[in-house]
Amino acid sequence: MNYRSTRSDFSCNSLQAVLQGISPDGGLFVSPEILSQEFDWKSVIGLSTLDMAQKILSHLLPEFKDMGELVKKAYTGKFETEDLTPVVKVGDNYILELFRGPTSAFKDVALSMLPQLITAAKAQSGATDETVILTATSGDTGKAAMEGFHDVPGTRIIVFYPHGGVSPIQRAQMATQEGKNVRVCAVRGNFDDCQTAVKQAFAKINAMGMLEKANKTLSSANSINIGRLAPQVVYYFKAYSDLVSQKRIALGDKIDFVVPSGNFGDILAGYFAKLMGLPVRHLVCASNENKVLADFLTTGVYDKRRPFYRTSSPSMDILVSSNLERLLFLAADCNAEKVAKWMKDLNTEGIFTVDEAVMQNIKETFKAYHCTEQQTIETIGETYNKDNYLCDPHTAVGIKAAKDYKAECADDVPVVVLSTASPYKFPAPVSEAIGLPVTGDEYEQIAAISKKTGVAVPKNLSSIQSKPVLHNDVIDREAILDYVLEVLGV
Repeated sequence: MNYRSTRSDFSCNSLQAVLQGISPDGGLFVSPEILSQEFDWKSVIGLSTLDMAQKILSHLLPEFKDMGELVKKAYTGKFETEDLTPVVKVGDNYILELFRGPTSAFKDVALSMLPQLITAAKAQSGATDETVILTATSGDTGKAAMEGFHDVPGTRIIVFYPHGGVSPIQRAQMATQEGKNVRVCAVRGNFDDCQTAVKQAFAKINAMGMLEKANKTLSSANSINIGRLAPQVVYYFKAYSDLVSQKRIALGDKIDFVVPSGNFGDILAGYFAKLMGLPVRHLVCASNENKVLADFLTTGVYDKRRPFYRTSSPSMDILVSSNLERLLFLAADCNAEKVAKWMKDLNTEGIFTVDEAVMQNIKETFKAYHCTEQQTIETIGETYNKDNYLCDPHTAVGIKAAKDYKAECADDVPVVVLSTASPYKFPAPVSEAIGLPVTGDEYEQIAAISKKTGVAVPKNLSSIQSKPVLHNDVIDREAILDYVLEVLGV
């Protein structure tokens, strides 16, 4: 399958796209063929999760050999359930639980697979260099990426996260990460500062050939890497298959998905699923108080020149959503020149406006709603008290968006809300929401929540407190490039 840059006519195959992570021109890789190449979507409905993943990933990344074996290595024995991402009914909605993996976050689905893809791509390409994974995280990607890549031969991973911009449990997960090839560093600023500085470092290192003599190449574990995004397509098909098996829908019926969105990767995977034939009616983008995506999907104007809010749903505390670029490319009939201009305007002016035809294409599928911080806390409480279901703040944003969406679109089409993280990763807001005093440290709060609700604490979270802190670095965003070069010894 041919993968093109969103900003030029640069193209490559799926092996090269996964290894490079980002195009040399700064664009993201996406395949125009997803708009035209037929996929027999009905053939995967009813399959086991691993067999389904094999067929879908083989379609999206066709140059990879032995995809079935890669899938088995990625997932076997690592998740709480064999089907990886169960669907449960909560009130009038269905919840797609994406937090049953080794770090209790939805990123596990993709970041269990990405190390297998990178290792396989290197082997098939005959590459002998060390792959350096350079990643910015708003909380969950960092831990999930390190869990996937730690001590993987031929790789090294450096993760940056916003200092004070993740939950205490997320920070503890990263700070205690073991692995000889792992490095974690906090950056003074917000996630956008991290993400922008990492992208700039990425581009400068590649442009100047700083790593060539050291026999190292850069790649990314962020959703800018198509190898990170492709595995996320699978659970949309899996959710649909579950509703068919539960006889909630018949094969061919449409369903809606509501996705808490920050960097726009998770919801874009749903769009890929729809382009592959899955009967998705609407993809509902749920934003927190940093509602730049909700505003764009409503108006066609993307304006990052606004206040930045730190909320209880930090993975959505983002004002520059990288994966929106891929949607723009597809909605603009793969016009890279247009996308390059919009991205330049965003970088230099902080704002861009898309034309009416592009916006019409987007609005055929995408709806958008946002949730205030107070509404987030209220929704966690209401969902627990009314439906006996404990959710994290990101999922609460999605549940509130589902409620608003259904109020406008009253029909019998099932709504699936993507639940992106365990509630135990955010014990303070969850405690407040269900009427517990927010006292003591995060581990005492976790214990109190579990005692009240009877919901088991994931093993990976209950064991953090006893682990030693291994990473304490804190730097300014301007120092990221020097930090990377120092860590790599070049």
